[in-house]
Amino acid sequence: MRGIMKYINRIHRSNAIVYNSRLREYGINHCQHPYILHICQNPGITQEELTREICVNKSNVARQLASLEAGGYLTRSPDPDDRRVLRVFPTEKMKELLPHVRAVMGEWNQCLLEGFSEEEQAQLISLLELITSRAAEAAQRSLRGGEKGGDAG
Repeated sequence: MRGIMKYINRIHRSNAIVYNSRLREYGINHCQHPYILHICQNPGITQEELTREICVNKSNVARQLASLEAGGYLTRSPDPDDRRVLRVFPTEKMKELLPHVRAVMGEWNQCLLEGFSEEEQAQLISLLELITSRAAEAAQRSLRGGEKGGDAG
């Protein structure tokens, strides 16, 4: 069987080029759009929760949040019950950016799925959800020092 990661990586790199091009005028890059989505959908989310939701390490989350904060897109404040925990809130600037980010995502999805029937699209999404779930489980096992995640081919 041919390795699927070659294709997934190519899609990811193409995604980065498209998103960077479309979001450049806002000072946002392709790595930051998931933060915008999660923070707007979950005002007050913690940095730890973002780490789990976006599936990136803590230092990347801290770095991206610092960049978005410097750009005026979010604020961070200590949790009132545990001052060690930082809660993240969208600013009006981020809320105003959200529709544009969603539009870029929608246009990209349309581009990728052009010519697919509704049934083919549903099947593809279902398979990708299954692969994503398996990948997340393998990553969690690896973080716990468990078994290997499988062939990265």
